Amino acid sequence: MVKGKTVKTSTKKTAAATKPAKKSSLKFENILYSKKDKVAYVTINRPEVRNALNSEVREELAIAIEDAWLDDGIGVIVLTGAGGKAFSAGGDLSWIVDPEKKVDAKYMLVHYRLATAMRCCGKPIIARVDGFCVGGGNELNMLCDLTIASDTSIFAQAGPMVGSAPIWYGLQQLQHSVGDKKAREIVYLCNRYTAQEAMNMGWVNKVVPQDRLDEEVDAWCRNLLEKSRQSLRIAKLQINFVSDMAHPQITHGLELARFFLKAPEMVEGATAFLEKRKPDFWGVE
Repeated sequence: MVKGKTVKTSTKKTAAATKPAKKSSLKFENILYSKKDKVAYVTINRPEVRNALNSEVREELAIAIEDAWLDDGIGVIVLTGAGGKAFSAGGDLSWIVDPEKKVDAKYMLVHYRLATAMRCCGKPIIARVDGFCVGGGNELNMLCDLTIASDTSIFAQAGPMVGSAPIWYGLQQLQHSVGDKKAREIVYLCNRYTAQEAMNMGWVNKVVPQDRLDEEVDAWCRNLLEKSRQSLRIAKLQINFVSDMAHPQITHGLELARFFLKAPEMVEGATAFLEKRKPDFWGVE
């Protein structure tokens, strides 16, 4: 009622508010992708190798997240790994020891494409971690906005153990989450941390018993879906601002990867990992 006049309020919902999620016709070999109740679920589906990451996996993840980004019927993205033993145990090292495989332009492109999709889509991405979240798998976790983990999960960086370094958002994002000294400890020593220890450091948002993981993830999704989509986009953009300034560092790191990923120490580290022995970095010329 305004100055004695009745103001009619429209009950008609906007098209965007009622728009259902688009059905996806995308076909993948390395991931699972589905949509339900305004949530997009992206699952790395390589449980036989603990969901190890290679260029094909990264490319498929990027395509799925881009699809969810462009779908006005999706408000939250959940990223996880199949099998219940690993979110992702890191990069696939088998190609390091293969002389036929090269650190080519595609290797560079898929890293940029996936990171850009995850950081720029404007929608919250939840890492649902159950099991090992190590090395490149943790870098993928660090690109997510929020992390919910089972109490049996393990977090770590492993680069220096295999002659590598976490230059793809691992170094950069860890500093913001756990602080400079802890980030150095995690990266230099490659120690493993329980989910509870990771949460205490600010590395993880929530830890729950394994049998309650899906229930907790669903609760966080419902909570986020009740919030203003515009506000969440703005908040994500602003929170990313400082770490976005590390983009030149990412660029330099990935360019350096062209040299160290096939360098003798990396080949020794990958070979030792595949042979299940300790690497002899001091014996490498």
